[in-house]
Amino acid sequence: MSKVILQSTLTCPQCGHAKTETMPTDACQWFYECEQCHVVLKPKPGDCCVYCSYGSVPCPPIQQRGAGKQHCCASETSIE
Repeated sequence: MSKVILQSTLTCPQCGHAKTETMPTDACQWFYECEQCHVVLKPKPGDCCVYCSYGSVPCPPIQQRGAGKQHCCASETSIE
């Protein structure tokens, strides 16, 4: 098993601003506010968190389980 990467660069789809953040290992991050344009990012349909949708690296649980597993959280409900 390869080492889990905890740093991911989130890129805002609205303005293109990119910032490297440390991903949480114990919870999904469903919302992220862009520090440049202040849009609130939410996961795309089918993704479990903002890192899987807008990050350069998917969240730690997805890295551990593999890209074929779309939901990393205990609750597999969609966020609207």
